Amino acid sequence: MPKQLLIYETATPVNRSRHANLSVKVGSNYAFAAEVNSVPLMVAEFAQVANELTIVFAGPGDDLIPAVLLGVRENENLLVDGEGKWLGRYVPAFLRRYPFVFSSADDGQNFTLCIDESFDGANVEGRGERLFDADGEQTQYLKSVLGFLQAYQVQFQRTKALTKRLRDLQLLEPMRAQFTLRDGRLITLAGFEAVSREKLKALAADEIAALFASEDLELIYLHLQSMKNLQATAERMGVASLPASTETAPAL
Repeated sequence: MPKQLLIYETATPVNRSRHANLSVKVGSNYAFAAEVNSVPLMVAEFAQVANELTIVFAGPGDDLIPAVLLGVRENENLLVDGEGKWLGRYVPAFLRRYPFVFSSADDGQNFTLCIDESFDGANVEGRGERLFDADGEQTQYLKSVLGFLQAYQVQFQRTKALTKRLRDLQLLEPMRAQFTLRDGRLITLAGFEAVSREKLKALAADEIAALFASEDLELIYLHLQSMKNLQATAERMGVASLPASTETAPAL
């Protein structure tokens, strides 16, 4: 499976013969996400995330997409504790859809529902919800999963449209933030992009009007508002003070 699936280890297409007796027990344990410091975020989630966490943009070229920062170091999620409990108020849809995911072999023309068979809650002992009934038909649970992922895919297209517009308007710049730990060590957070306030202010009136009409302007301001949450996220690992610096870095 593509590397961007992040938390999925053995995502396998769901089918009646292979998964006829499979049940899924989904709980509140997020240990599967304990080593990801960011996950993709859909535009419909911006308003719920902006008051708590930081929204940035990440990914190479056309794969650029909004992401929510869950930690300031690689392989560390500060929103998941040692017992797998989620410490934040909002759980991103990217994580809520686990252990299910859509895959596509034809650039998004068709999608196949997959399940991560390594998920602890996947079982044949009847714990949780079955995927197929005794007649081999989809259960209501499986139909609801499909509905959720279909809605997610619609939001994904809307989200890609936002990032394309930001790129076309050249509003994004590489971002770098540096934090000072209590013991004096410095940690630098990089590899993300953010909207430049200066470039946004410099847009022509008709470009601002177009952003307003498409509701993208509201999303931009939610993103910019969320940047203040960098400090709160860093403090979860014992950062003593405000970031030593938060700035946009020169384009490479």
